[in-house]
Amino acid sequence: MTVRITGKSHALHFVILIGVVSLFADMTYEGARSIVGPYLGSLGASATMIGIISGLGELAGYGVRVLSGYLSDRTRGYWTITIIGYLINLLAVPTLALAGRWDLAACLVVAERIGKGIRNPARDAMLSHATQKVGRGWGFGLHEALDQMGAVSGPLIVGAVLFLKGTYRTSFALLLIPAVMAISVLLAARFLYPSPQDMEVTHREAAGGFPRIFWFYLAAVGFIAAGYADYPLIAYHFGQGSAIPEEWIPVLYAVAMGIDGLAALVFGYLFDRIGLRTLIGATVISAAFAPLVFFGGFLSALIGVALWGIGMGAQESIMRAAIANMISSEKRGTAYGIFNTGYGICWFIGSALMGYLYDFSLLSLVIFSVVIQLCAVPVLFIVLRQWMPKAA
Repeated sequence: MTVRITGKSHALHFVILIGVVSLFADMTYEGARSIVGPYLGSLGASATMIGIISGLGELAGYGVRVLSGYLSDRTRGYWTITIIGYLINLLAVPTLALAGRWDLAACLVVAERIGKGIRNPARDAMLSHATQKVGRGWGFGLHEALDQMGAVSGPLIVGAVLFLKGTYRTSFALLLIPAVMAISVLLAARFLYPSPQDMEVTHREAAGGFPRIFWFYLAAVGFIAAGYADYPLIAYHFGQGSAIPEEWIPVLYAVAMGIDGLAALVFGYLFDRIGLRTLIGATVISAAFAPLVFFGGFLSALIGVALWGIGMGAQESIMRAAIANMISSEKRGTAYGIFNTGYGICWFIGSALMGYLYDFSLLSLVIFSVVIQLCAVPVLFIVLRQWMPKAA
């Protein structure tokens, strides 16, 4: 028996159910990402290679979203594309336990990101239908908060394994359990909600392509992505010194993910009331993470990863909510695909460059990170002046 999707409560139930899927999924791959940097290092990869691998994974994952987003709009096969993506995304993680060389592990890291890229535009398009009824910012913020509960618990599980003298391989193998849970809940959601698009009142499609302001918005977000150091590089840095014990590296990541979830709820609530001003404030605050995580001791690192988490919370909630308000439902999967591909290209360029700068000059890395993120602020003010989101 399927669920008749009509009112706000049904839309909220759908958001929560998909949030539970994301909870178990993040428990799996964020647990893995908390140790991928030092794991690759233990297999012989350099800091430059780790930066390139991390950026390449993001590039591949975001690049594939153009195709998956277009196909989801063209075929309306949102569930099929979402399920395929989750299978690749989640099953790559426990397979890392079998990798004996850094190049093989790197292929799995990239595969995990590709799987995430395949499923995200279709999943976010389905979520966007539900968030029209519950509020764009709040709906995506709630999903991100549930998502981050898994992102916190996954690294904590990995940290406990390492604390008990387990290995990286043991950690990856253990993450098969939440991977199976995520897939099970996802299939249940498909059974209960076969047509999520029924939750949104159909709007007239805008003539032509995407509005001009969409491209300005993409440019602003590109600056933020280029300056955002990926956690594997941060974790690699922590592993090179004595200030951060090995078992604390995934714990700090868990702290960042917890802050991420709380920030997503707060920023989502504020977005529904004051719009993109919320993203401007979050960008200014989070830009300070780089000097704190790359310079100083344990306390500095703790504050730095907290600011890093604030920025991630904004990126994972407000950015998606804004797209849902800018683009008609008929083109939304494609819009998410294009937007995320641009984001991923900028992330790759920034990650590769920061990996190189790490080997060359830490100070240069920090300056680059802060300055390039702050370049987004004037562009966001242009967006703010030209476009005000409609109420969901």
